[in-house]
Amino acid sequence: MEKKIPEKNGEKFDFEKAMKRLEKIVEELENGQPPLHKALDLFQEGKNLSRVCHNELTRFEQKIQKIIEDEKGEISFEDFTDDAPENKEEE
Repeated sequence: MEKKIPEKNGEKFDFEKAMKRLEKIVEELENGQPPLHKALDLFQEGKNLSRVCHNELTRFEQKIQKIIEDEKGEISFEDFTDDAPENKEEE
């Protein structure tokens, strides 16, 4: 069973907070010398935060849309996909 990230004081755990905490965990593991048990706990928390952040980024990526202006100046929206060719024309 996967460990869920608890909510703190009724607040939703958001991406920015997760990234900041993940950065602190990495820093502590790289610079400090925590006892083995604490290092394992930090590593597990970091893996969990990494998964949450990855899932959020994937969700955001699916929502991104490209704004396209045609030759008549009309604006339309198209879903963003990595495999879509980029048509950049310089005037």
